[in-house]
Amino acid sequence: MRIITLALAVLLLLIQYPLWLGKGGWLAVADLESQLDASHAKTEQLIARNAKLDSEVRDLRDGLGAVEERARYELGMIKSNEIFVQVLRKDEKPAVMMTEPPPPPPQKDKKQPQRPLDD
Repeated sequence: MRIITLALAVLLLLIQYPLWLGKGGWLAVADLESQLDASHAKTEQLIARNAKLDSEVRDLRDGLGAVEERARYELGMIKSNEIFVQVLRKDEKPAVMMTEPPPPPPQKDKKQPQRPLDD
């Protein structure tokens, strides 16, 4: 009777080996699931990066807003008939302007009508 019990216990252990440590065992499945989760996280990051780059490319291709923004902030350019005001802290230096300031508008010579003086 003892031999049969021992033989059944050995057979039970032999059956359990592939379930835990075999090619399709639980440990291998858990490892593959963790790899899959890491892959999904990386894919989500890449999708977000691609969406950002795609929107930037579309904006550069279709609209002038992004080009204007880059010209203003990176190159310090301003439009004609626009006033540039720069507020500096005590330790800051003024930004270097890449564009020439527009010439002042011509003076209009209009004679004002003279009003009679009241005596």
